[in-house]
Amino acid sequence: MLEEVDRLLEMAGHVPDTSEVYYDVDEEWKEGVLCQHSEKLAIAFGLISTKPGTTLRIVKNLRVCGNCHSATKIISKIFKREIIARDRSRFHHFKDGNCSCMDYW
Repeated sequence: MLEEVDRLLEMAGHVPDTSEVYYDVDEEWKEGVLCQHSEKLAIAFGLISTKPGTTLRIVKNLRVCGNCHSATKIISKIFKREIIARDRSRFHHFKDGNCSCMDYW
């Protein structure tokens, strides 16, 4: 499912933002690292383990990175799901490709 999500993100025009990956590796490797962030894994698991239309709720103890934030906005639109994510500093309510934080977090 994770590969499917990444494929659909790419088709929707999402370009991974690797600026927050500080490893000294090539861009392709950095994109792979971004695909394995906990919130993306949690979303992929939620998509396969819940009925269509079910709200996904995610809690993490770190701040959501910019790439995952923009990807989650697109995922909410593609899969027509509400995604509520609690990170270190606030709740993010993703719906129809938008976030309640208005991209300020």
